[in-house]
Amino acid sequence: MKRFFIFLLLIFCLPAAYAQLQSGPMVGYSDMQEVMLWVQTQKPATVRINYWEESSPNAKLSTADVRTESLTAYVARLYASPLQPGKKYTYEVLIDGKKINISYPLRFQTQGLWQFRADPPSFRFALGSCTYVGEEGYDRPGRPYGGQYDIFKSILDKKPDFMLWGGDNVYYREPDWNTRSGMLHRYTHTRSLPEMQPLLGGTHHYAIWDDHDYGPNDSDRSYWLKQTAGEVFRLFWGNPNYIFDGPCTGTFFWNDAQFFLLDDRWFRAPNDLKPEPRDYFGEAQLQWLIDALVGSKSTFKFIVTGGQVVNAAEVFENYSTYETERSRFLQALEAAHIPGVVFLTGDRHSTALHILKRPNTYPLYDFTISPLTSGAATPLKVEYEIGTMDTTTVVKERNFATFDISGPLNDRKLTVVVYDVQGKELWRRELLARDLK
Repeated sequence: MKRFFIFLLLIFCLPAAYAQLQSGPMVGYSDMQEVMLWVQTQKPATVRINYWEESSPNAKLSTADVRTESLTAYVARLYASPLQPGKKYTYEVLIDGKKINISYPLRFQTQGLWQFRADPPSFRFALGSCTYVGEEGYDRPGRPYGGQYDIFKSILDKKPDFMLWGGDNVYYREPDWNTRSGMLHRYTHTRSLPEMQPLLGGTHHYAIWDDHDYGPNDSDRSYWLKQTAGEVFRLFWGNPNYIFDGPCTGTFFWNDAQFFLLDDRWFRAPNDLKPEPRDYFGEAQLQWLIDALVGSKSTFKFIVTGGQVVNAAEVFENYSTYETERSRFLQALEAAHIPGVVFLTGDRHSTALHILKRPNTYPLYDFTISPLTSGAATPLKVEYEIGTMDTTTVVKERNFATFDISGPLNDRKLTVVVYDVQGKELWRRELLARDLK
């Protein structure tokens, strides 16, 4: 009888497996035969993911086991492979051999093998930037800067194939940016937001950074812990590749679109360093970008970065404040006759479409989508006057956007819709691929 009571005591005192899940699971990149998955536990544990095609629930496959440890914030990065192209999968998380009971759907998909066989499938992705999650004791006194976290449910309700995080995806505070442990704490706190979990678990995710998830406000190439910032970024996100050692620069494909993820911090000269010329993206990154754009056969070529590129107003940290490099880049872009380029940006805490008309070729469009949960702002007067901003698209509240690409390969269409926190449509625009040539 004594042994029986000891057994019962152990059962009720030992932590349940579910209590060991800190955040996630999150679905990272998708390719035709491989998908990356991400899980964070509360303490050292062995993590495995079982997965199966939605049409074959009895044919389960498994990732390799991954042991989490404190040095890497108890993060497990797992890889589902080999997979079949164009399939949808359901998955489950096991921690120390026990299935975690999760109340929302866990799904991922592989991209289809359509080339030389059919028109590319239609698809949808979501875009947002500037995610501030409040934490008592670390926030500035006064009115909370973060809020309306239910926006993540609204994004999930639009059923995007993937989510593109446009920078400032966490906000480092003063206790965070001088140590690796501070960075790990900030990422863990933001990633653990309850409202975010269903979106993480059922949608693929890609990301860039901007100043607040790179270092201090307005930080640049002089930031003293940028190597550590790069390590932490790669630990918590699931991008498929990185072009350089340190920066978040990379690229990925989704059907007939290619995404060029740029780093506007790593190579950047200080804002107050004068005179021109000054580095913004830097020579190495720009050379890679032009080369990659020239070589790309994708219908749409999305250039994703934190600061606005097309906005001609020399305000805040826009590319226009580094005008020598910006002019050289735009000239190189035009000289190379690259079709289908569209810019996706964030940072500004307000949303707007900027259009740069070019006399010898198609206009450049820059969709700035911001903020998700941080404080909203208002564009400056000069931005209304200078002529690149479509003033009917200005949104001065928390919001997100979806981008739909549809139609046959020779006549693809991009439809952009901006929504408020509740998922109500605010405005939409359409671009035809044939008009971006």
